[in-house]
Amino acid sequence: MERIIFVSNRLPVSVSVKDDQVTARQSVGGLATGMKSFYKSYDSLWIGWAGIDKNELNAKTKKQFNSIMDQERCSPVFIDEEDFENYYSGFSNKTIWPLFHYFTQFTEYDKETWNAYKRVNRVFADAVVKHLKKGDKIWVHDYHLLLLPQMIRDRFPDVSIGFFLHIPFPSYEVFRIIPWRKEIIEGMLGADLLGFHTFDYERHFLSSVRRLLGYEISFNQINMRERLIKVDNFPMGIDYDRFHNAALNNQKRSIKDKSEVQKEIDKYMLMAPDRKFVLSIDRLDYSKGISNRLLAYERFLEKYPGFQKKVTLIMLSVPSRTDVDHYQMMKSEVDELVGRINGRFSTIEWTPVWYFYRSMPFESLIELYSSCEIGLLTPIRDGMNLVAKEYIAARVDGKGVLILSEMAGAAKEMSEALIINPNNMDEIADAINEALIMPDDEQTERISMLQKRLKRYDVERWAQDFMNRLDEVIHAQQQNLIKKINKDIENSIVNKYKQSEKRILFLDYDGTLVGFKNKPEQASPDDELYSLFEKLSKDNEVVLISGRDKDTLDMWFRGKNLTLIVEHGVWIKEPGGEWQQIEPMNSEWKELIRPVIELYVDRTPGSLAEEKNFSLVWHYRKSDPELGILRAIELKDELRSLVANHNLEILEGNKVIEIKNSGINKGRAALRILNNKQYNFILGIGDDWTDEYLFQDLPPSAVTIKIGFRNTQAKYNYETHKDARKLLQKFVEVQ
Repeated sequence: MERIIFVSNRLPVSVSVKDDQVTARQSVGGLATGMKSFYKSYDSLWIGWAGIDKNELNAKTKKQFNSIMDQERCSPVFIDEEDFENYYSGFSNKTIWPLFHYFTQFTEYDKETWNAYKRVNRVFADAVVKHLKKGDKIWVHDYHLLLLPQMIRDRFPDVSIGFFLHIPFPSYEVFRIIPWRKEIIEGMLGADLLGFHTFDYERHFLSSVRRLLGYEISFNQINMRERLIKVDNFPMGIDYDRFHNAALNNQKRSIKDKSEVQKEIDKYMLMAPDRKFVLSIDRLDYSKGISNRLLAYERFLEKYPGFQKKVTLIMLSVPSRTDVDHYQMMKSEVDELVGRINGRFSTIEWTPVWYFYRSMPFESLIELYSSCEIGLLTPIRDGMNLVAKEYIAARVDGKGVLILSEMAGAAKEMSEALIINPNNMDEIADAINEALIMPDDEQTERISMLQKRLKRYDVERWAQDFMNRLDEVIHAQQQNLIKKINKDIENSIVNKYKQSEKRILFLDYDGTLVGFKNKPEQASPDDELYSLFEKLSKDNEVVLISGRDKDTLDMWFRGKNLTLIVEHGVWIKEPGGEWQQIEPMNSEWKELIRPVIELYVDRTPGSLAEEKNFSLVWHYRKSDPELGILRAIELKDELRSLVANHNLEILEGNKVIEIKNSGINKGRAALRILNNKQYNFILGIGDDWTDEYLFQDLPPSAVTIKIGFRNTQAKYNYETHKDARKLLQKFVEVQ
């Protein structure tokens, strides 16, 4: 059975040491709770912080501790206390957490905490590498470990890595604020599959990748030179049966087995049978919108006075990061709001808000979920919000209404809830009123639809879906690797070249022999390339076949023993000869197309137009990546009707759109040279889709190589233009 190594900040089990005795309890939280059953179903290992310092363990307790870890199939990570403070309370929760939740006013940028974050991620990488075996898959979780995927890949390039972010990923305009933005993105891109809760978070991430690193993105696939990466959204589910069955069992409990909270609720129900309870459960965190929720509830009592004495808000706030100033200030604000509302509206027999500042055991949560007719969850920003799903799962009587913020990830899949803007107090107040008067049959219909969906896509289905998608990515990468030139393939190509007498080499230029530049004129040949051409052309027919204009290539390679084919096959110049037009062309259409190209240059900062003899080109390499792509789509749409009427075609290269006469391409030009000639060795190398014509039309015996790992008709792939140069240098060495 395959093994999955799960990696998260904390282990699913928390350990404490007291009086030479080690005790363990299951960690409370969405990831640890939700993943337990899936994790146990695999031959797996979970790596994370155990919650204690290794100095707390003596010989006796260390043995107990190791026994617990082995039993739970966990491997603990021990972290220096100061580093942990700076990594966890510092960078993770004072930089990443507020920034990713759009609270830029609370975000701190401290180089010391950043350095600690890097060190701790490296400690985790060391722990993973220590346990890694061939065939293992690694699943890294959450914002504490954003650098970990690449740190692992640096040491094990072929390992399969998945990464899931459990909080929102912000828009590029917010993410770009952080000084270490590129390092964070590069760390995440060490994974083969990156998962987010919603399409919005996925879209924001891809936007940041495109703008910061400039990688080509096709739908949800990032095309890096050496490999492809998939990005997708997987809305996390819950252990539905656990919550639903617990709620069923709660109905059967005797009075003596009920908690004090449930007894208090029952007492109120006896005194006032028409009393309604609204439930609010959150960690005490500024992202949860608790203050707004209280203000909205106060507005509800003002706006709908008929519900005074009939509705009680049960608000459970779980203590969180109590040593952080912002959280201390927030607790004071919440305490004051609760006091104000209760002081303003309370009567002898009615308290508007029951406020609990503590955590509650699982059984008490089920009692609250089961007893409260309305769930009120209004986060300002939330990755998912599993409480919303837990509340629905526990409504075993088929009644109840969920009011949910549109800023929670769960809102994307729970449209049957009453969706509200968490900053609109009147809208929340109206939603509470709507929930209270909603007919039973409508409640049942909404709850039923939600429950069916949550039961189908539970946490196990979520986890299995992620792992299945990781398998698909790995398979796609392996398909690419089949074409990737390794040492054996390269040696066979070199040997075939060495044993051949008559050879011809078709070589593209930009992206194939030189790297791309922001301006086309900056990609002139270097001395190494000139030397390489000089040596190759002594014993071979070398054809430089490019989309560039003839004047530029003539300037760069005048007097060289090369055949030049330019503008995708319009012109040809043989060694010692003059330029010949090999395709009948006209350029009258330029007067129609040129104003369109110029308009898009004006509308797209950083773009430029290039005019060749028989084509017009729009370059957008220096433009904003997302704007460039958008404008390219618009330009192609606008040109389609024009080119169809003038026998033209649109070629789309690497951040280039070229309009030229149709029927002219590199493959057709290459066949003109090969016509009635016999070669023992034919080579074709190119990097974009305009070279696909060349790969397609060369004889089956030809060696064809694509630079990069996009889909291609070429037989083989190289990663970069540097690999192509190395191959040509090996040809020189065996001549």
